[in-house]
Amino acid sequence: MKQRLYSGLLISGIALGQGALAQNSGNEAPRLVQISDSVFRTVHRPGAANSNVIVTDEGLIVVDGTCRGDGDPTWLKQELDRLYDVPVKYVILSHDHEDHICGLQVFDDTAVTVSHALTREHIVREGRNTSIPDIVFEEEMEIHLGGKKLILYYFGPTHSNNLIQIHFPEEGVLIAPDIARAEKSLALPDFRDANIDNLIDTLGVLSKLDDVELVVPGHWGPTNQQSLLEYRDYVVALRDRVLDEMMAGASIEQILERVTMDDFSDYGNIDIWLRANIVSMWDNMYRYREPNLDDAGDYQTAYPIGASVGVTGMGSNE
Repeated sequence: MKQRLYSGLLISGIALGQGALAQNSGNEAPRLVQISDSVFRTVHRPGAANSNVIVTDEGLIVVDGTCRGDGDPTWLKQELDRLYDVPVKYVILSHDHEDHICGLQVFDDTAVTVSHALTREHIVREGRNTSIPDIVFEEEMEIHLGGKKLILYYFGPTHSNNLIQIHFPEEGVLIAPDIARAEKSLALPDFRDANIDNLIDTLGVLSKLDDVELVVPGHWGPTNQQSLLEYRDYVVALRDRVLDEMMAGASIEQILERVTMDDFSDYGNIDIWLRANIVSMWDNMYRYREPNLDDAGDYQTAYPIGASVGVTGMGSNE
């Protein structure tokens, strides 16, 4: 195998110094950063989805990729060809969202593509710009290559109905796209395609998963399991507060005014994503529960199907 050009970083140093692994400012060339003995991630356009590479003597495993910016899968393929004399043997798609998987068909000449069964259905039906999975699984799958073992988990609908988690227990690495961010932070801009209750449950499960020292989110730099708990606390609080307001008959406009989440003001992204988080949580709760009857013995007058945010009286008995 060709010599690696990237110096190793101690996992303890990563956990304590996440800023060193943050995405670059956009003025630097894309590069691979080593985050454990065998795991590297791409660093390129700020905010772009991470691509992760697991290196073994028998071949490489690529997890996700993005077409945003210079560090796209074509660049990654050229870089891996330059650095290693073994091919990419597996490409793993974490879920069907195109910003995480676009362009990965460039590895089809050597790699087997793996995903959850529902991911493949979405890719084929919606014509996603990516590799069509060759192998799919339902709940759990192991990949063995070069003496290393990856475990792929599906815990049910969370963020999308097909998101998986990728665990490399030997080196304590959990790749957890789109349900974690470094330190205290909102992980999702909205809950448009989320299953709220199962998202909460899965965050709890992952926070207690054994053999995890480092959590690699879908965007930005690595973190740890504490971030999963901190995000879980936020989602639970937001769900309960929005639901309480709805049960009291508040409209979405009133909920946006009252649910300020001030006690989470130190969380990253809250200043830009809170409104969308509230509206999409309200939408989830709107579909989740049937409200009490109004004075006329009906609830559809107060909660009309198809009404949009901004309709006066939406969700109230006025």
